[in-house]
Amino acid sequence: MNKINWNFNNTYFNLPNIFRENIKPTPVKKPELVLFNKDLSSDLNLDFSKVSNKELSELFSGNSLPEGSNSIAQAYAGHQFGHFTMLGDGRAVLIGEHLSKDSKRYDIQFKGSGKTTFSRNGDGRAALGPMLREYIISEAMNGLRIQTTRSLAVVKTGEDVVRETSLPGAILTRVASSHIRVGTFQYIAARERKNELDILLNYVIDRHYPDIKNSKNKAIDLLINVMEKQINLVVNWMRVGFIHGVMNTDNMSISGETIDYGPCAFMDTYDPKTVFSSIDQMGRYAYCNQPVITKWNLSRFAECLIPFIDNDQDKAIELATKIINSFEKKYEEKWLNMMRNKLGLFGVDEKDKFLILDLLTWMHQKKADYTNTFCHLMNENINEDKDYEDKDFQSWKIRWNERLKNNNNIPEKYLKLMKTVNPLIIPRNHKVEEALEQAEKNNLKPITQLVEILKDPYTQRGNILDYQIPSNSDEKYQTFCGT
Repeated sequence: MNKINWNFNNTYFNLPNIFRENIKPTPVKKPELVLFNKDLSSDLNLDFSKVSNKELSELFSGNSLPEGSNSIAQAYAGHQFGHFTMLGDGRAVLIGEHLSKDSKRYDIQFKGSGKTTFSRNGDGRAALGPMLREYIISEAMNGLRIQTTRSLAVVKTGEDVVRETSLPGAILTRVASSHIRVGTFQYIAARERKNELDILLNYVIDRHYPDIKNSKNKAIDLLINVMEKQINLVVNWMRVGFIHGVMNTDNMSISGETIDYGPCAFMDTYDPKTVFSSIDQMGRYAYCNQPVITKWNLSRFAECLIPFIDNDQDKAIELATKIINSFEKKYEEKWLNMMRNKLGLFGVDEKDKFLILDLLTWMHQKKADYTNTFCHLMNENINEDKDYEDKDFQSWKIRWNERLKNNNNIPEKYLKLMKTVNPLIIPRNHKVEEALEQAEKNNLKPITQLVEILKDPYTQRGNILDYQIPSNSDEKYQTFCGT
């Protein structure tokens, strides 16, 4: 496998045993390569040109591990829908950390690779559909220029997994800057051994935030940095109408990447209370609640850091609370600036917030398509929708056009700004489902076409209209976590 250019340097493997379980993937009967990401392999400086599909299938199923790998299951905990649970990689193994030619470090993880100590009552396996969904959505997020884990390959295992029905099994190769989560800190903090928490704190700073290595208060600076990353991430989710669906603390990455594409989906009709996940019956992770939950998760992260913020616990809590309470102001400022960009507005006007909220209110009342409304404002009309002839919308447009004239704004200038942040296409839920349905029938063409189209969602092309039109079904769309 040296011909592939693997360059493993496995630092997490060297942490104390409590952080992990040393375990190899469970071999599978008949691995078969389904999808392979050539662009990503090139970014990783990996060369698979001399490797046959059979060898790729063996590699990405875990049947054949590359030289230099050290496969482990990581330990972590998590607040799942608000309830604390000790967890861990119950169906995934991290085979190692690969260094690319520019010395960037990437976790290479197999998802669906068999039982581990953390599997509880699970089978450690994954079904093909959810793994293909993660491949599609994570690559779409990369195209949308949103921080994300990515997908290198999907392999069918040749074995069935039993969920509600019997389904074909699969393994996804996930690439991340790391798989360290808020839940990783919670797992170690729950053991109440400060030395272990200190090891994790310093490891994360070395790996992700080396600029604060010599800080006077590393814990405070880490909290501030992670909060900044998470605010940026969620503002971007809101920008494109993405709903994660399962924002448990174990699905919140310390690096600021979107991780774990379970019951995720994109909003068509604008409704801030949109929920797609079948398991989120109370709407805890609805579109509008994503910022609120981000703050809640960061509060759990802050709790883990208390012993390092100050020796006086009361003072440490006071300092952490002050940082967490700055969330709303920072989020609102970034959200407003993001929405200004979506509307092509330069500078700041105190009436901007009302202009933005009035548009969103109109969209909600008229059940307008979120993505396509901004396309309409960029003169990228998807189809002639009579809603945009509505007198309230026309009145709003007059106010918007007046605001556009500020700061020497001209159409070339504001349209250029709008086109950098407003996608023309998103992974429409019905198109994703169509592609997954065909894949179950061994027809991969719809998936490969969809992934290719989603690589460049901001550019108008002649073959994308079919991917821009919302579903005409009135049936409520539901997603499932796949475990």
